[in-house]
Amino acid sequence: MSGINPIFAQVQTSDGLVISDTITRNEIDPLKPAKAAFYSAVLPGLGQAYNKKYWKIPLVYGAIGASLYVYSFNNTKYHDYRDAYKKRLAGEPETEFAFLDDDRLIRAQRFHQRNRDLSLLVAVAFYVLNIVDANIDAHLKQFNVNENLSVKPDMYPSDINQKPNVGLTFNYRF
Repeated sequence: MSGINPIFAQVQTSDGLVISDTITRNEIDPLKPAKAAFYSAVLPGLGQAYNKKYWKIPLVYGAIGASLYVYSFNNTKYHDYRDAYKKRLAGEPETEFAFLDDDRLIRAQRFHQRNRDLSLLVAVAFYVLNIVDANIDAHLKQFNVNENLSVKPDMYPSDINQKPNVGLTFNYRF
């Protein structure tokens, strides 16, 4: 059995009856989060596939792809306005933006340049978020969440006046 460590226990009762129990626990791989983060750094979404969270892959590609599309659109518009302004300064006839004055061409350049830079920053942020998500998900996948360890809200009567008390119970069963 690779990755699973069985634990055996036997208890003998007073009437000679032997009760045995087997508990299996998964082995923790400390390199799994690093592998998931590396895979996501090499190819976005690959760390999510490694963690078997396939539903996150379209979200990763949608977020990064949308921000790169906005980057491309704003980069094209920036260059269009910049080229039109350069042609106007050189005295060449320019027909596409003839209705705009020089000030508006400069403002349009700055607007699209700012949005281009911001969308590139958002794309990089989504890329880093993809890596962090794969790492954290791999960490949490190894977290013990079985029924033997639980914290539950509990309502119990008070020993003094029998009114209900509210609290949390911490249960650990062997």
